[in-house]
Amino acid sequence: MENKKVLLGMSGGVDSSVSALLLKNQGYEVIGTTLELYAGSSCCNINTYMDAKMVCKSIGIPHFTFDCKKEFRELVIEDFINCYKNQLTPNPCIECNKFMKFGIMKEKAENMGCKYIATGHYAKTEYSEKYGRWVLKKSKAGKKDQSYVLWNIPKDYIENVIFPLGDFESKDQIREIARKNNIKVANKPDSEDICFIPDKNYKKFLENNSDIKPKSGNIVLKDGTILGKHNGLYNYTIGQRKGLGISYKEPLFVIGFNISKNELVVGVESEIYKKEMYVKNINLLLVDEIKEKMNVMVKTRYSSKEESATIEMYDKDKIKVIFDNPCARITPGQSAVFYVDDIVLGGGKIYK
Repeated sequence: MENKKVLLGMSGGVDSSVSALLLKNQGYEVIGTTLELYAGSSCCNINTYMDAKMVCKSIGIPHFTFDCKKEFRELVIEDFINCYKNQLTPNPCIECNKFMKFGIMKEKAENMGCKYIATGHYAKTEYSEKYGRWVLKKSKAGKKDQSYVLWNIPKDYIENVIFPLGDFESKDQIREIARKNNIKVANKPDSEDICFIPDKNYKKFLENNSDIKPKSGNIVLKDGTILGKHNGLYNYTIGQRKGLGISYKEPLFVIGFNISKNELVVGVESEIYKKEMYVKNINLLLVDEIKEKMNVMVKTRYSSKEESATIEMYDKDKIKVIFDNPCARITPGQSAVFYVDDIVLGGGKIYK
């Protein structure tokens, strides 16, 4: 008999709640789970657990919580802090997906005899006859698509991952399903913050949770001309224009950091564009290796538009990206995700 047992990650929000309903209606044996990640966070508090349990009870499926706060601290928060210590701009949601949802939750699923895991992400998995393998694809949700944050799913596990919302085009459709089925969280607001920094003040979080403290230094042009003072390099990110506190004959943007001199490097708008970038920590999903140059579309931030580019292997485990047109705000620490049509080829971390 086919194993249709699936462990569904539930945040207490409408996406994962409707996912539970859809999976049950499709004949899956659904078990809901909420990972306890960080006390007081927007997705880890008593309301989260209560809402998830309430939804599971209303549609007749079991729900379990697992305390993963220690692992979340070690694998996600410490990475977040270390990135800022090294003037990198992290995306903790991607690390959370890798280590929590498709790491720890995957282990829990196997221990519970579940063949599949599922989440409420807007993405798709399906078998591709063309490529002879299971692939990760964009959802039909347009700007709401979340395939970008899923590039580091283990390749051999894609066929065991289900995204029930992949064929929906809007969040309004999901809320309508929830209302029609009397799911109480139908109108619950989206949580779009970094979950462990619900007040959005990441600078205060860093100062309270690490040895990172304000350290003043010079704001300089590339030629070394001093324009003013900064209040700690971790307060700035590549491409930033507002909040620099300096005046110049034309608008200035953050274009880099001189860590050894504790200098914030700024430049005019043309200097935020790059023709090339380099990516490491590669995870390829669509192919096992890149043997020759490939034409792809690439996203360098979750909210950025795709850019056409050529990619090739650089050293043994890095990728060189050459954009067809210069691309703005290439930010070390962020993820670069490569697409062939609507399929995720793979991704990695931008390092220069």
